[in-house]
Amino acid sequence: MYFDYSATTPVSDEVLDTFVRVCKKYPGNPNSLHKLGVESKHFLDMATKQIADLLHVKPSEIIYTSGASESNNTALKGICLKYQNRGKHILTTMLEHSSVIEPLNYLKTLGFEVDYIPLLKDGTIDLETFKNMIREDTILVTVASVSSELGILQPISEIAKIVKQYPKCFFHVDMTQNIGKVPFSLEHVDMMSMSAHKIYGLKGIGLLYKNEKVDILPLIHGGKSTTKYRSGTPPLPLCASLAKALRISLEQEQGHYEQVLALQQYLLEHLKKIEQVSLNSTEKSIPHIVNISIIGIKPETLLHALETHEIYVSTKSACATEVKSDAVLAVTGSEERAMTSIRISLSHLTTKEEIDTFVKVLKEEIERLKW
Repeated sequence: MYFDYSATTPVSDEVLDTFVRVCKKYPGNPNSLHKLGVESKHFLDMATKQIADLLHVKPSEIIYTSGASESNNTALKGICLKYQNRGKHILTTMLEHSSVIEPLNYLKTLGFEVDYIPLLKDGTIDLETFKNMIREDTILVTVASVSSELGILQPISEIAKIVKQYPKCFFHVDMTQNIGKVPFSLEHVDMMSMSAHKIYGLKGIGLLYKNEKVDILPLIHGGKSTTKYRSGTPPLPLCASLAKALRISLEQEQGHYEQVLALQQYLLEHLKKIEQVSLNSTEKSIPHIVNISIIGIKPETLLHALETHEIYVSTKSACATEVKSDAVLAVTGSEERAMTSIRISLSHLTTKEEIDTFVKVLKEEIERLKW
């Protein structure tokens, strides 16, 4: 019983079929000048155009990466190092993925200043305080549209309108947990990160949308590729599979959302009956992510106890390195909850029967472990 869809999703048969078919039919390097290379380049351009059309952007604004972590690193380092003469002030939140927080920590060693925007009780950005925090030397605002741990959906359009008032400042949005789950808009967004394996695609492929008016320094130099911003042989089968995964996820988004919402409400009804469970997700959290804490029980202990029943949850974001959740602490203000948080992530593939079993086993393990 899998409840860790926010960490990664199983690849869909359709996406895998596309990958295999392209692997066999287009063996040439898209950068090669011979016939096989030209054929591969043509097919790659078709896949890129499809992705661009789905995102309502231009093909030239798509940069293929190995995933959202690389996209985040490319965006943050690329912008700050390119435009550091404009200023070295960065604004973000305590809800960001480690692939945002760690690059920002690195940039601090280069003299950049990072401030964290306060959150309201529901976990969304305090827009009034944000307006007062952004400065003339603010070069970058980076915010995840949906937090990976708590599922909190931020008012991206409102944030974008504020950032737009500062022409020297850029707005980057990590939409890894957003796309394919809830609607999104890239209006006034300068850069956006996403990854295929969160939308039933293959691991190893993601993208960075970069508005054509924005320039960045590449993270990876050397050799011709689809753009000058990311060198390396274009992984055509992965790019094609990303196009397929994105198309399917957007086509089925509304139906899947309604399924997951019903499952989330069913799960919450049961969790509220367990005295030891504290709910960390808020009314602004999307239904796909339910974050809870069970005071007094280490999250790793509970995770492995559930694992013995072949039930799989997460303690934090799968990429996190520390036990304490800064995101949970920022939203709840509780150190105890931050040290004992568990993330349950749902999918349209989840069943009520799986939830019934999960809740039953959770109760049993809480009773056993609390002693």
